[in-house]
Amino acid sequence: MSGHGFHMHGPHDHEVEHAAQHGGDQFTSRVAVLTAVLSTIGAIFGYMGGHSQNAALLYKNEAAIQKTSASNQWNYYQAKSNKQNLAELSVTLTTGESQEKFRQAIERYKKEKEEIKLDADKLEAAAKAADQKSEMEMHVHERWALATTLLQVAIALAAITLLSRKRWMLAGVYGASALGLVAGAMGFFHL
Repeated sequence: MSGHGFHMHGPHDHEVEHAAQHGGDQFTSRVAVLTAVLSTIGAIFGYMGGHSQNAALLYKNEAAIQKTSASNQWNYYQAKSNKQNLAELSVTLTTGESQEKFRQAIERYKKEKEEIKLDADKLEAAAKAADQKSEMEMHVHERWALATTLLQVAIALAAITLLSRKRWMLAGVYGASALGLVAGAMGFFHL
């Protein structure tokens, strides 16, 4: 633009003025806003997917710890069984006061084994519960991952729609978005 009353519009200036006077291109604006909304929801779904995956790993770790503890208890139980067997053999090989001492040891080992068995069973139950929680969290993670992927597909389709100016492609954008939102809802409700 010159200072002598004469100016010339470039193509961009003309489009900016036209958009300012006539409200701009509604199609482009709406798809751009939709893309921003889908990106935000996709980011939330991605975060939730990562959270559920971490929870699944923590539960799996807890299950491994409980299984190891249960195994240790069963080894301890086996050691007490071996001692009980030796005491039972000693009862048949001895007499008198020694024999009575071994009978008392047998009863003590039986009682100790019962307590050890209870502990081992509790640890196995805790391991099983942690494994089930881990599997559930992985299932939920898969839902979040699917939802995120579908929203990413919708965003890509929206970009192609904007570039090609083909309004019919919005059906794919809406379809992928709807499926992504349904998968996200399934993740949220642990379905």
